[in-house]
Amino acid sequence: MVLVDSSAWIEALRRNGDLRVKLAVEGLLDAYEAQWCTPIRLEVLGGARKEERTRLGHWFSVIPYRPVREEDGERAIALAWRLRDAGLTVPWVDVVIAAVALHDQVRVYAVDAHFQEISKRTGLMLYEPGYGGRYQEET
Repeated sequence: MVLVDSSAWIEALRRNGDLRVKLAVEGLLDAYEAQWCTPIRLEVLGGARKEERTRLGHWFSVIPYRPVREEDGERAIALAWRLRDAGLTVPWVDVVIAAVALHDQVRVYAVDAHFQEISKRTGLMLYEPGYGGRYQEET
């Protein structure tokens, strides 16, 4: 499974969005590998235009959903402290998503640079689009 961050969903849903992102999300959907969780749901559906809400809600209802639990919050706090101690401050939503992915041992697909930085410090697995999808190469 690949936890698809809101940055990728939003880019893929844009009329003039990056074609590579659109194809990557479409490929994950076709392979039934796309997954989302509570903070992603909030960012995508919470920011949806009125005319898109019903369609997006129905569309997302078939994608595997991972609710965020209380213990995920505790993991996110520990991760935020670890990142801050390493000199990195990232949005809380990204910390929660990364904590869920690290715990569940799933990859994250994001077009948000924060996840690159989290990955460097934690071993978070990132999805790199391409044939069959692959883990992002370490730099």
